[in-house]
Amino acid sequence: MARFKRLQVLNTITETGIVPLFYHSDADVVKNVVKACYVGGARVFEFTNRGDFAHEVFAEVNKWCAKECPEMIMGVGSVVDAGTASLYIQLGANFIVSPSLNSDMAKVCNRRKIAWMPGCGTLSEINLAEELGCEIVKIFPGKEVGGPSFVKAITAPCPWTSIMPSGGVSPDPENLKAWFDAGVTCVGLGSQLTPKEVIEKGDFAFIENKVRDALAIVKQLKSNMN
Repeated sequence: MARFKRLQVLNTITETGIVPLFYHSDADVVKNVVKACYVGGARVFEFTNRGDFAHEVFAEVNKWCAKECPEMIMGVGSVVDAGTASLYIQLGANFIVSPSLNSDMAKVCNRRKIAWMPGCGTLSEINLAEELGCEIVKIFPGKEVGGPSFVKAITAPCPWTSIMPSGGVSPDPENLKAWFDAGVTCVGLGSQLTPKEVIEKGDFAFIENKVRDALAIVKQLKSNMN
């Protein structure tokens, strides 16, 4: 059962503006990354469902997180069907992210009041996702569907739409400024935040500092808009 209510999840994502996302088959590595993000100030984390027995890794990390990082809102990404969404919800996922739009997943998540962020690549898909109850729409792959200019084109006629790009987002000031100036609500940060060589070296302080810096940049960008 989710530890955080849907409104709290959505508000935290909106307030912080950054969702780190990461997968590793070793639960201890994931714990170290989650801890680094937590100490760096992140309060939302997306575990990506990519490898065999990924749900077992998430189950272990989520139980650990409740004790060691109690304010961290753990969710799961790369979920493409209702059955997998149900599995992770049963393991305590607080939100579900998908690379595609699947109405069956909307029913499962809405039934349990779990925030659901489907991947969309057109205005029609975004509108359908919102009809299905989605509050924050993921555009994926963010860079390939049009980047910040795509976001700006969508929010002009649909200013009520909240967008989270994933793919093609990096934690540097120029890239973040381009996305937030275009009107995104938040961004998903993956390999640019957790480079393979950094994970291999166990340099989790690098991740902590990157998260801290990115959050500070986003906070300033949001402040400038108000």
